[in-house]
Amino acid sequence: MSIEIKNKLSTKSRYRPEIDGLRAFALVTVIINHFNKDILPGGYLGVDIFFVISGFVITSSLYQRPSKNFKDFIIGFYERRIKRLVPALSVFVLVSSIIICLFNPFPGFSLETGLASLFGLSNLYLFKESTDYFAKSTELNVFTHTWSLGVEEQFYILFPLLIWFSGFGRATKNGARNLSLIIGTLAIASLIGFLYLYPIDQPAAYFLMPTRFWEMATGCLLFIALERRVTIKRYLEKVPPPLVLVLIVGVMYIPLSMASTSTIAVVFLTSILIASLKKETASFKVLTNPKVVYIGLISYSLYLWHWVVLSISRWTIGIHWWSVIFQLALMLGLAIASYQYLETPLRKDNWCRKRWKTIVVGSGVIFTLSGGLIVLARPLKGTLYVGMRVSKSSFSYGRSNFIEPNLSPEFSSKNCHLNGLDLKSCYLQVKGAKTVFFLGDSHSNHYRQSAFLLHKNFNIGVFSITTGWCNFPLHTEQFSNSNCKNLPEKINTQKKIGKYLDRNASEGDIVIVSNRYPINYSGKAGSRSNKWLESEKSIKNINKLFESLSKNGSSLVLFLPSPEFKQFSLFCKKEWFRLENNDCAVNKRIIIKKQSKARELVHKYLDPRIHVYDPVPHLCDQKCKVIDSKGNYLYTDNNHISDYSSENYIYPSLILFLQDLKLL
Repeated sequence: MSIEIKNKLSTKSRYRPEIDGLRAFALVTVIINHFNKDILPGGYLGVDIFFVISGFVITSSLYQRPSKNFKDFIIGFYERRIKRLVPALSVFVLVSSIIICLFNPFPGFSLETGLASLFGLSNLYLFKESTDYFAKSTELNVFTHTWSLGVEEQFYILFPLLIWFSGFGRATKNGARNLSLIIGTLAIASLIGFLYLYPIDQPAAYFLMPTRFWEMATGCLLFIALERRVTIKRYLEKVPPPLVLVLIVGVMYIPLSMASTSTIAVVFLTSILIASLKKETASFKVLTNPKVVYIGLISYSLYLWHWVVLSISRWTIGIHWWSVIFQLALMLGLAIASYQYLETPLRKDNWCRKRWKTIVVGSGVIFTLSGGLIVLARPLKGTLYVGMRVSKSSFSYGRSNFIEPNLSPEFSSKNCHLNGLDLKSCYLQVKGAKTVFFLGDSHSNHYRQSAFLLHKNFNIGVFSITTGWCNFPLHTEQFSNSNCKNLPEKINTQKKIGKYLDRNASEGDIVIVSNRYPINYSGKAGSRSNKWLESEKSIKNINKLFESLSKNGSSLVLFLPSPEFKQFSLFCKKEWFRLENNDCAVNKRIIIKKQSKARELVHKYLDPRIHVYDPVPHLCDQKCKVIDSKGNYLYTDNNHISDYSSENYIYPSLILFLQDLKLL
């Protein structure tokens, strides 16, 4: 290790070992957070440290690099990027894809994310799927963490162009000034976009490159400032690095509700830390310790493999105090092997005589491998699974499959969930008959099979559209202060739904509202969009909806919460490779107790003329179970009921409920 580092230092490059030491620090915080969020809640901010470092290092590497012309410059840049990123990424994606197919009977979502990661697009794919990075379900996707690589690779498309055309890459007289002005302007716009979007559309702010550009731009501007402005450099060098490190760790304990503030603070502090690290300081000596630097050198491979080890562990033995040492050893072993036998030799090797051919070879590897992933996802789908077969029909949700999103049967939720308002697939209309409207967040969508059966067996119209992650109806407080995903689109969709109800809900029609209430399994108030349902205003907003509907002679039914579990439902089926868990059958009284706050609010504030349906007695006997006695899944994750459950447990009781009220 020390020989390699000495060789780097002996060259005339701008290599700074303390930067690799800082990489090691950032990666350790990320790994701790991914092991257990309670130990270091803000450890995910280590990725933001990486972004600043990337901007700093890439600017340093391109500074005064000799190039004959633009073609020579751009081909050289992408040749180096391909040799740096593609070998380790390709092997990682291939191996991880095969492994997840062994332990996940429905690996489609992971495979599609992995496929996108090969092209630097996994952040866009996860954004398209409205992924919540902080949700438990993301831990089961072996490629979730590749979103940050996508952000960096998209940055690499734009950045070399700015470097060249500003004159910075050609070392022109005003190159540094031009680049600073361009990058500074774009960084301000990016930061404004980040701050604007984070409260109303967290996935966009989190996953998209334009809202992350300012972080890498900060690293770029820092390099220029330190290179050109001696006064700034001398001033920042006076800041004690240990204090900055302590502040960075302190920021990582700021509550998640202040994540945008934490991100800005970490980026700012990282910049100061990079500038303040002088050779004579104790912090410099710690960060340049050969063992610490080595962790920084293997950080790319270690970042790739650490998540896979943790994700596969969650699919199999789990993560326990006794397993941590073995999981850490496996992470390090895979990372060291990747670094020594893939990264280093292939980065230094001359792949082809002409550099453009290296780009072609790298692209060919990516396309070939993507074909392999498509084969795993389609022709070989499910054949590699080493556990007991799971029926897809018993594991579908909202008449589409939760894990295989391409399944779109009749009355699919494909265009009726999250943002759209495609009446063709959201509305099964029967001329002259009454209509039952199913509205709410995703917990309305999981009753979609019941809606379809109402239409089929009673020849009535059914309309079903959901605004995922956002309660229906939203009240004015949520419009201005909400963590609902894609809030502007949700507001627009809900306004359309409201107008549609005003025009179309008529005498005898039934509107069923179902949301995920703000009480989770632990009994604590929800921290995201649903938290506003705790307030009197939210219940009164449902009352206002009822007043509007009653003028047209329509009825309103409010569904109480369905049960929630700690465990992802697939983990409740015993497998030889999975340790037994005890979270798949919970006493009904415990479930009701955990929901007591939501039930209390409903009974206290809800207009008594609104009908209330409680699904818990119909989904539970003495205990609420994830899998019934016949081995069928009643839930598709830890809180959404399956189509099987909707058809066999909810639908019969709902019919009796509506008939007793003489609504059906």
